[in-house]
Amino acid sequence: MPHPRTLALDVGDRRIGLAITDPLGLTAQPLFTLQRTTLRADLKAIARFIRQHQVEALLVGNPLHADGTPSPQAAKAQAFAHALKEAHPSLAHHLLDERLTTHDAHALLDLSGHTPRSSGRSTRLDRKDIIDQVAATLLLESFLSASNPTLLPDPEAS
Repeated sequence: MPHPRTLALDVGDRRIGLAITDPLGLTAQPLFTLQRTTLRADLKAIARFIRQHQVEALLVGNPLHADGTPSPQAAKAQAFAHALKEAHPSLAHHLLDERLTTHDAHALLDLSGHTPRSSGRSTRLDRKDIIDQVAATLLLESFLSASNPTLLPDPEAS
């Protein structure tokens, strides 16, 4: 039986990076980057994906300043999260601190050597799309590890 799927969104002014849990709800998978147009069109595109993949929980990144105070982008992400909640009231909704996900996504891609040039693509937009997907994936991984802490074996049990 498939596990309820969670969709994570890294919301920006121009793009939204999407990531989803696997059917067992154990891992985060990058999906694609949605090029933003209008709020209505963005919500419609996300709604289609929610239906196709039987998503039961939505996670939106909340970009706070390093000191934990809301950034100007946080207000935009919170407004988008509110619009999602109004459009999908039956789903679970989560707003999660994403302070370092984009920074970590850049670092991860630089370490892996995954750049658009190495994959045969050459535009800066391609790298930005990948960054948004990886940021959404890191956000979802953070949520999954906080929701399902890994238990180590009891050393006294042997």
